[in-house]
Amino acid sequence: MRVLRAISLLMGFGCGVAGAQDVPLPRERPAVTPPVPGAPHSFREAAGPDFNTSDVTAGPSACDERLAKIATAVPMPRLIGPGACGGGDVVRLDAILLGEDKRVTLKPAPYLRCPMAEQLALWVRDDAAPRAATLGAALSAVETYDDFSCRGRNRQTGGKLSEHGKANAVDVRGLTLADGRFIALTDVHASKELRTSLRDSACARFTTVLGPGSDSYHEEHIHLDLLERRNGYRICQWAVNEPAPPKPTVVSVSAEAVPLPPPRPSNLDNRPHRTRGL
Repeated sequence: MRVLRAISLLMGFGCGVAGAQDVPLPRERPAVTPPVPGAPHSFREAAGPDFNTSDVTAGPSACDERLAKIATAVPMPRLIGPGACGGGDVVRLDAILLGEDKRVTLKPAPYLRCPMAEQLALWVRDDAAPRAATLGAALSAVETYDDFSCRGRNRQTGGKLSEHGKANAVDVRGLTLADGRFIALTDVHASKELRTSLRDSACARFTTVLGPGSDSYHEEHIHLDLLERRNGYRICQWAVNEPAPPKPTVVSVSAEAVPLPPPRPSNLDNRPHRTRGL
């Protein structure tokens, strides 16, 4: 009896193994990494895994139609989250049209709400390009530093939401001319007249302009946004700095601090020399 029971158990086990081999196991579920609170998110991360440039917001807005006449811009899906980040009527601004088949590219192309993209395009076309031409070469490209980024102001975790998180801000590093020269907008050795003119024109178009002198976060780029404030209040903080005066050399300081001894009388050199005995 015991032998028969053992045989039946072995047969049942064999059938179970065969069944397990016949029925494939389900694929392993991919690991999902939860988002880190306060961490920056790129445009594609915020747009989600189903990102598709053809899945644009419904119909071109009046802003889109105006922008199409002065720039090359691609409509983007509506940005939704994470959190309070996002916005609608977003475009990828690739280039600014100057006429006569001339254009200024943006590197990298920023993702912005259409009204912000329109003001940036007008600033480049009507202000930056003509002023850059005074340096002897046409404006070829604008180098951007940051655009849409879901984060707090100055990248501080838990801080007030930055306009970057609403696709309503862009950071600009400088201008590239057709002859290859790069003009950093915060370079103290660059033309002061050019930087002053660009600052004044930017402050007339954007509601927030931050650069050197505003805080330590904007010493190497210019922040531009269209934040709406009460009573039309605007912020323009971009100090056009000049090179520091050269420091005096150690030799010149010593020469001024310690007077040199009077010259040796010439007749002393003609005195007879005594030879001391050995």
